[in-house]
Amino acid sequence: MTDYAKFRAISPTAYADGLGREQFMDIGIRPLWQPMPRIAGPAYTVRCAPGDNLMLHAAIYRAKPGSVIVVQADNNDFAVSGGNVCAIAQKHGIAGFIVDGVVRDLEEVRDHQFPVFARGVIPIPGVKQTLGELQQPVQCGGVMVQAGDMVVADEEGITVVPASEVEQVYAIAKARADKDEATSLADWETAHRAKIERLLQERNFIEPGQ
Repeated sequence: MTDYAKFRAISPTAYADGLGREQFMDIGIRPLWQPMPRIAGPAYTVRCAPGDNLMLHAAIYRAKPGSVIVVQADNNDFAVSGGNVCAIAQKHGIAGFIVDGVVRDLEEVRDHQFPVFARGVIPIPGVKQTLGELQQPVQCGGVMVQAGDMVVADEEGITVVPASEVEQVYAIAKARADKDEATSLADWETAHRAKIERLLQERNFIEPGQ
């Protein structure tokens, strides 16, 4: 299994230095249990028909170990996966699920410590009747995700790095993370205060009472 540890070592907040807002999923897709470990891996994309979970169930047997399964469900009324599906995905080395939709059996998922990011939970399962798509572009959390894009997700949010920009964006994020780690709070405060005062002065700020 390919090791994506270097991507997993950096928070999505650092990737914000190298990516536009359009590469970050909306805040409605969130970790469903805490504390959830950060995950990182190439996207294995799934588009399910509304109310149908057949393609996600197919994906857990097809995605390579280390993959993050990214699902466009187009529905919040029926669960696309439950505890057994998550357990089998975990057994096959899948890093986690990111679902623009809902799941069920949260207690089982939490007990297995399988990372799932979704819009919520619902007890009602979807059906398995309609073909969708695998490894085609999907919309998830407002982001267009291509198969193979690097996905990094934790409690801070979910970022999608286009496959063609992975190393370039990683270098920018790593530089940001290294700079933050090397900067003491006192040094950060000094630089931050100077910047804020400069910005206020440039905008002709007047102190209250003056």
